[in-house]
Amino acid sequence: MGAGTVWFVGAGPGDPELITVKGRDLVARAGAILFAGSLVNEAATRWAPPGCVIADSKDMTLEQMSAWLIAHAARCDTVVRLQTGDPALYGALIELVQPLDAAGVPVAVVPGVSSAMASAAAAVESFTLPEVTQTTIFTRVEGRTPMPEGEDLAALAAHRTTLCIFLSITLLHKVEAGLRAAGWAEDAPVLVVHKASWPGEERIVRGTLATIKQRCREAGIVSQAMVIASPTLGARQWPELTRSRLYDPSFTHRFRKATT
Repeated sequence: MGAGTVWFVGAGPGDPELITVKGRDLVARAGAILFAGSLVNEAATRWAPPGCVIADSKDMTLEQMSAWLIAHAARCDTVVRLQTGDPALYGALIELVQPLDAAGVPVAVVPGVSSAMASAAAAVESFTLPEVTQTTIFTRVEGRTPMPEGEDLAALAAHRTTLCIFLSITLLHKVEAGLRAAGWAEDAPVLVVHKASWPGEERIVRGTLATIKQRCREAGIVSQAMVIASPTLGARQWPELTRSRLYDPSFTHRFRKATT
C-alpha cells in the first residue's frame, strides 16, 4: 500500500470558481480525481494536470467509490474526492472515510461553500439579523431517509429561526405542513434557489408559505434547490433595522471607543 492521501474537497455549490484556493491547488496536483457528477460541475476538474485519472461517481455504490479511492491512493501521492458544497453536510463523509481508515489510507478534508450560503448570496439575504434571529438551522424533511426522533420540521420550525432545508424540493408539501404545524403564518416569506451559483442555470423563486409550492411548480423546479424559510427574508426592503452593536457609534469595544 502506498502512502497517498485522499483529500475530500468541497467543490462548492456549482460555480467552479467558488472552490477554495486550497481545493483548486489540490486538484492541480492530483494524480486521480473522483467527482460527484450528479451534483458537482465537471468544470471544477479543469485545473487537473495532464495524465490525471478523472472518474465520475454518479453511478457508483459506496463500496465501489471506496475501492476506487483506495486503489488510486496506492499509486498516487494525492487523490481528490470532489464533493458538492461542503463535505460535512449531507456528503456521506464518514461512510467513505471508514473504509479508508481500515485500509490505512491517510485522509484529509478541505471545507467548501455550501449551497445554503450560495443561495443566500444569490438572493442578497442574511440568515441573521439583530433582534430578529441569531440562529440558523440546516435540516431536511423526511423522505425515503427517515429523520431522527425530535428533528421533524415542525419541532425545528417552532424556534422561529432561519431554516435552510436541503434535499426537499420534491417534498414541499411536507415543508409547508411542518411550518404550518409550528404556527408560521401563511404570508411568511419562503425562498427557493435552484442550482445556486451555477453559471447560466441559477434561478430564484420567492413566495410565501401559501404560494411557494405553486410558484416552484410553474417554474419547473424539481431538483437541486435550496429552500429557505426565515423571519429575515426581505429585510433589504424594510424601512427600519435594528443596528448591529459592533458598528454602532454608541458601542465601545477593544478597537473603538464610543463617540456618542
